[in-house]
Amino acid sequence: MTPTRTPEARQSPGETGVGSVFVSNYPPYGVWQRDMVPEVEKALQAQPTAGATLGLYVHIPFCRLRCKFCYFKVYTDKDSAQVAEYLKALAREVEMYGALPAVAGRPLKFIYFGGGTPSFISSRQLRALVTRMKAAIPWSGAEEVSFECEPGTLTRSKLASIRDIGVTRLSLGVEHFDDGILKENGRAHLSAEIDRCMPWIDELGFDQLNIDLIAGMVGETWETWKTAVARTIALDPDSVTIYQMELPYNTVYSRHLLGGAMRQPVAGWEQKREWHDYAIETMAAAGYAINSAYTMVKKGTRRPFVYRDAVWHGTDMIGAGVASFSHMSGVHFQNTAEWGAYLAAVRDGRLPIDRAFRTSRDERLVRELILQLKLGRITTRYFRDKFGVDILERFRPAFDRLEKRGMLSRTRAAVELSRAGLLQVDSLLPEFYAASYRQARYT
Repeated sequence: MTPTRTPEARQSPGETGVGSVFVSNYPPYGVWQRDMVPEVEKALQAQPTAGATLGLYVHIPFCRLRCKFCYFKVYTDKDSAQVAEYLKALAREVEMYGALPAVAGRPLKFIYFGGGTPSFISSRQLRALVTRMKAAIPWSGAEEVSFECEPGTLTRSKLASIRDIGVTRLSLGVEHFDDGILKENGRAHLSAEIDRCMPWIDELGFDQLNIDLIAGMVGETWETWKTAVARTIALDPDSVTIYQMELPYNTVYSRHLLGGAMRQPVAGWEQKREWHDYAIETMAAAGYAINSAYTMVKKGTRRPFVYRDAVWHGTDMIGAGVASFSHMSGVHFQNTAEWGAYLAAVRDGRLPIDRAFRTSRDERLVRELILQLKLGRITTRYFRDKFGVDILERFRPAFDRLEKRGMLSRTRAAVELSRAGLLQVDSLLPEFYAASYRQARYT
């Protein structure tokens, strides 16, 4: 994994360059180090920070096809025996965590099944995995259990199994409804499979349904985007997550773009923001409200993103599975991204951790600040109470620059992003980085 955070990727206007834009953590992953892995052992053997919540992320890295814009650790070539071997290792990893002082006896605030495609595995495999994980770290008090799905992998019986294991929030990876765009971008499903599974989802009565969309997929036009927004609203989900397509280095499209082999142009950032803004306006008129830079939530929906809010407020989190990320008592760490190394470590009774980073108090402050800015509004009191810092003074130069650009406004009580700021929030966040991290390799 060698992509870099490039100036081309960070800039607000212009073409979509190759490089990571979306910010999910701080300090950047590129500064995490193998020689800091012993810090993880210290954190896991110690009692947790008083009052800290705990979550569990479970990585299911299998997909029917690899999307041409995908940069996650996924596999499309594993046979049934390899899938079964991985799931056994995944359960064993969670069992190892469950026995450690930092985890044992702590209630889980949330569980998140991500991928890849969690709905790729069979109902029998899912039930067996969950039975072992629940025995290791009980789920009974969890506020949210989220599960990502790809429409073409769903049957009514599989959805019933997903519901039976306690899933409260189903996230459906629709991305688009136009079959030509879905095919061009390498999606495994077509629109008919979306239509087929929706009655089952409605019938089974999940607490919340989220639908994912991507603005700026290759082949997008104003006509296709307006249709996608209209069809999303017609499905009446509880929330909609809208991403603007980016091109990290390890994607098919990035290789094509760098090699001069792109058959169609990639929409620029200004165009993607216009499409995103249209979706916000249209969904607002249909009864949805802005919940973050990426999410619209139906008014009246109860606690729609427990996982997201906990992560953005500094929760402890175990990330189980190949390449998964964790955070415990101020220490970031990531599992190995290599299939064989992951399985071998767990088989030998070792946690498969590859790199780590112990954060300072100031780095934890910056992390929460930049992640919570994605909500569109932060209060100064929160950071004063938790970190003893007046963020308006501590980050005055960055706030001054962004306010001059019309990206945000300030009062003594809060900082609020403008619509323009919200639509390009990830490109703004490096303004708050320590100088030593501004040119760091992001991943």
